[in-house]
Amino acid sequence: MSIATETLSHRNRAIQGLEWLWQSVRTAPGPSLAGLIALSLVLFAFVVPLVISSSPFDPANADLLNSLNPPFWSEGGSMVFPLGTDDQGRDLLTALAFGLRTSLIVGILSVIIGLVIGVSLGLISGFAGGAVDTIIMRAADVQLAYPALLLAMIIDGAMRQALGTSRDTNTAIAIVVVSIGISFWVQYARTIRASVLVEREQDYVAAARVTGRSRLAIIALHILPNIMAPVLVIATINLAIAIITEATLSFLGIGIPLTQPSLGTLIRNGNNFLQSGEWWIVAWPCAVLMLFVFSVNVFGDHLRDVFNPRLRTRR
Repeated sequence: MSIATETLSHRNRAIQGLEWLWQSVRTAPGPSLAGLIALSLVLFAFVVPLVISSSPFDPANADLLNSLNPPFWSEGGSMVFPLGTDDQGRDLLTALAFGLRTSLIVGILSVIIGLVIGVSLGLISGFAGGAVDTIIMRAADVQLAYPALLLAMIIDGAMRQALGTSRDTNTAIAIVVVSIGISFWVQYARTIRASVLVEREQDYVAAARVTGRSRLAIIALHILPNIMAPVLVIATINLAIAIITEATLSFLGIGIPLTQPSLGTLIRNGNNFLQSGEWWIVAWPCAVLMLFVFSVNVFGDHLRDVFNPRLRTRR
């Protein structure tokens, strides 16, 4: 079989796989609803800040006269602030949009960093083999000894110590992104390595070698497109994990600065008023965090089942 014919065959399989995926999502109401909820929250996070250009965390927008207003259905509440306000008079509905946007940006960038590092090392490890494979996999084993949250805390602490007081808000966010992203590469590397070990023995790879294709071309043009399905599933689930990690770091005071909106900083701020009865300040960011993570995990689990060849055969 020629390379062109083999490539066309793989493209047809990819198109059939996407059609099967769409049919599966359409006929699965639970995962479809979860995906719709996650998409709605993403749109909420990125559309509201476009409509309201000024951040509620801008000190110039603070209005202490409207501080600690309860939700609209409670006594003293108002439809002007449907979810209530915090101690600085910030509208919690708007603050949730800005906070979720920051958390999503941190999560997406972290997943991209982990994916790029992990996929690159996994491809090298699986295709090169030998000592290179051993070194990369032993490094992965070492990192697995440290939980992702602990590793992120170590990296964040080291960067704080190195930068000192010169660290601004953007730098702090970048540190959190890199810290979380580095902690994710092992999953991608191990998954890609296992797939490459199988794919490199296939006929289309042998045909590409016979025609004089370079190793880089074989990896990028032939092997990589055929092993990306499980990577996308891992990335989907890791997005939820990354947002939880960011929220945990920010809640502990070592992630996003308290002056910058994120789900973690909103929860941290609201926790200070939980005992005094202002429950809504911490309840809404916690609810948004749980709803988004739950929706992404349900949809990610569905994608995992979709791309599982054994389950596809049974169906």
